[in-house]
Amino acid sequence: MAKSGTINSVLFVCLGNICRSPTAEGVFATKAKQAGLNLRIDSAGTAGYHVGAAPDKRSQDVARASGYDLSKLKCRRVTESDFESFDLIIPMDRENERNLHKICPDEYKHKIYLMMKFANSEYDEVPDPYYSGKRGFELVLTLIEQASDGLIARIAKMT
Repeated sequence: MAKSGTINSVLFVCLGNICRSPTAEGVFATKAKQAGLNLRIDSAGTAGYHVGAAPDKRSQDVARASGYDLSKLKCRRVTESDFESFDLIIPMDRENERNLHKICPDEYKHKIYLMMKFANSEYDEVPDPYYSGKRGFELVLTLIEQASDGLIARIAKMT
């Protein structure tokens, strides 16, 4: 985890910041608040395909059905300053983990952890649901909920 020992901010990352990472932002923000954690939480993409757009409607619909609101989120791209300003940077899959490592200054690479590292699951990545149906988005939500619970437990132990 972060070198300082305390976690105050978390950035979730996927490719376009349209499905997985905004879902992670919304789920984690809700769960962190319920756990009494006061954290800065955001999401971004390694590619700028959807900058300024709302999360995918299918992500919003699946999240809403489980009590999470993604409607106020806007897609953005990872910036150079994110590596310094966030304590944890959580990619959804290995491709985005590699993309982050390519652009991350060496002194901040210790902040990057795969999302599913925090879950007890047969999945080691959160799969991209963009070209799948509703079940793909439901699986993403389930995996993100599991990993968010694990991450919150880990952060809570540090405070």
